[in-house]
Amino acid sequence: MQKGQQKIQQFSVEDIKILSKETLYQGFFKMVKYAFKHKLFEGGWSDVVVREVFERGHAIAVLPYDPVLDEFVMIEQVRIGAIPTSSSPWLLEVVAGIIDEGETPEDVCLREAKEEAGLDIKKLHKALSYLSSPGGTTERLHIYIGLVDASDAKGVHGLEYESEDILVHRVPSSVALDWINEGKIDNAASLIALQWFAMNKQQVLEKWSHD
Repeated sequence: MQKGQQKIQQFSVEDIKILSKETLYQGFFKMVKYAFKHKLFEGGWSDVVVREVFERGHAIAVLPYDPVLDEFVMIEQVRIGAIPTSSSPWLLEVVAGIIDEGETPEDVCLREAKEEAGLDIKKLHKALSYLSSPGGTTERLHIYIGLVDASDAKGVHGLEYESEDILVHRVPSSVALDWINEGKIDNAASLIALQWFAMNKQQVLEKWSHD
């Protein structure tokens, strides 16, 4: 470490004391109230901090890509949370889904690609994982790139019992990146997946060619 440089992430989970944990709501999702103390950068311990945390489990998002056509397969569906800030709550997204107990992230990628877009993923490449909004939820998303044949991607998909109504789009890669700059794609998982792929495309293609 260079002289004068501050320590990065000097603390760990051992430096937080959970004093209480109370379930406020238990439905499809769960809301939990935590009371805790944590170590301070200048030494000692904080006062008691109380926070409500949304616990919805963890999830995957997979960006289907056809390297022959140089196209992504994206989906469009309505999102109620987009209404306050969007001209249209029908969002352009990547395939995504919640990881159920006993499933691996890769299992969910394959299942959701079939359910939401009618796609069979031939190969998967793990991109990264991130915390969606750690100030208020425990959710971690795992991002993948999926090798697909996009030539037959079309139609409306989704599970009726989950009230899904999902329209499939084939999108040239250059168009998808333009849509980011134009604000047509503005949800976190899709932005992160597309931007990561733009930065790492050659690495992914080389890996697939050797698998």
